Amino acid sequence: MSMTTPPGWYPDPSLSAVERWWDGTAWTAHTRPAGAVTQPAAVVVPPKRFGPARIAVAALVVAAVVAGAVLLRPGGGEAPEAGRPPASASAAAPAPAAPATPSAAAEPSAAPSEDGGVLTDQLNGITLPLPKGWEKDRIGVDQAPTMVTTDRYQCPAGTRQCPPGRVTSRSLASAAPTFKAMAEADVAEAAERLYGADTLGHSPYGGVVSHQVVAARETAVAGRTGYLVRWRVTTGKGPGGYVQSLVFPSPGGTEQPVAVRFAFDAVPQGPRPALMDEIVRGIRPIGSSTGGGVGSSIAPPGHG
Repeated sequence: MSMTTPPGWYPDPSLSAVERWWDGTAWTAHTRPAGAVTQPAAVVVPPKRFGPARIAVAALVVAAVVAGAVLLRPGGGEAPEAGRPPASASAAAPAPAAPATPSAAAEPSAAPSEDGGVLTDQLNGITLPLPKGWEKDRIGVDQAPTMVTTDRYQCPAGTRQCPPGRVTSRSLASAAPTFKAMAEADVAEAAERLYGADTLGHSPYGGVVSHQVVAARETAVAGRTGYLVRWRVTTGKGPGGYVQSLVFPSPGGTEQPVAVRFAFDAVPQGPRPALMDEIVRGIRPIGSSTGGGVGSSIAPPGHG
């Protein structure tokens, strides 16, 4: 089997009912129902972990390199010729490293930037500014690029520690005809996902009891026109918070829009809602510092 698996839809390693997009190097956050589209005739099985035989071969190669280095060092084998310097340690080239393969516990697709100051969504071709006191979440929500506040506090319900601020960037599969309709539908789902029960059935905020719309407007994002809806939510436990859904066209060239979800808990140590607007103004296409233009990404077939 080839060491390199081309981009494509493959069965999700952790969810049998869905397929996940493999971009050629890593799993992305893009999913679809299993069997939605027939794969091409040449079906490629996703890469598997190295078996015992391949590990044994690699061990023999490493052992050979080490043995060669011992024989060539002064006093460890052949003596260097007179007037000739000893062989350089660099003369023995190390065995090439085997390429990494994906797994169900793969890190999220948000690649760190050189300066560490942005959260990168490679699939949708955008970067989000990383505010002071925030960090990139190593787990993320639904394997989507996520950033959270570094501070934690005891969740209103239970003994877990909750970050008072969370922001996630993801592709949005929606049949709604306008970005306004998409944002109105997505903010309700975001409120339930971020303040309701998690995948393990825990409800650290006691669920959403009610909400009030505090903002709804068109807005320019990364050179595109999108729409945002912000709710002030009341939760079963604790002071509640603010949930916002921002939906706009992907600068990465995919047909599916981008949905950036915000959740700011209304606690004293929580971020102010005005920070949502600052983050929105700082969203850029990948490779751009001024906004506009088109970012780069490997998109699924039919979405580029």
